[in-house]
Amino acid sequence: MSEKVIVFDTTLRDGEQSPGASLTLREKVEIAHQLDKLGVDVIEAGFPISSPTQFDAVRRIGDEVSAVVAGLARALEPDIDAVRKALENTERYRIHTFMGTSDIHITQKFGSDRYGKNLAEKRKKIIEMACDAVAFAKTFSADVEFSPEDAGRTDIEYLIDVVEAVIAAGATTVNIPDTTGYTFPVEFGQKIAALKQRVSNIDEAIISVHCHNDLGLAVANSLTAISHGARQVECTMNGIGERAGNASLEEIVMALKV
Repeated sequence: MSEKVIVFDTTLRDGEQSPGASLTLREKVEIAHQLDKLGVDVIEAGFPISSPTQFDAVRRIGDEVSAVVAGLARALEPDIDAVRKALENTERYRIHTFMGTSDIHITQKFGSDRYGKNLAEKRKKIIEMACDAVAFAKTFSADVEFSPEDAGRTDIEYLIDVVEAVIAAGATTVNIPDTTGYTFPVEFGQKIAALKQRVSNIDEAIISVHCHNDLGLAVANSLTAISHGARQVECTMNGIGERAGNASLEEIVMALKV
């Protein structure tokens, strides 16, 4: 089982961010049932706090499928509580929380002095906030995933610190997103290998990857990450998603099969 690659489908969350891909509640539930039939391990059903429709879709899907259902939340207590409320009647669910960790994200999103007066202080605060979010999520579900957003452009030394800290706080899956579709396979593979080798508690969590296709490398980056120890891959049907899209579920699965 340690060599199993978990298929995490985010068609209903990231896929819906593709231009023109807005889905009705009925369509979301129908797609979720088809993903369940395909044998997808985890279905990310939506972002509950973002709208009542998203909340209702996550709740309905959680009630009707056998796969693990995940809801997305920023590293904020109201977001995490919204996932909990949407999925509280679901037998197996995951809270997936995230926050930016690249210097670009930190300086742009957390520019206020209340997060620190310089980059070093802000980095420290980000880790503290991430750990608080994971620990809070853990009070509701044993299955907690954390994503350091823009990990593809995050300094590796800092990324190691972040990953180690959130695992210690209770994260059971740590997702490494190439949020901007920026990295090349050799670079992305080296980043995953460094985490496997240098994060002291990495064996306590599953490394996941979530790659975007801006340079046409989402599938290549995902497969390279798997070859370096990632054991969850986040993908969408037909590779739909924000901007140029995500890694394609069918291409990932068939590449692994072949």
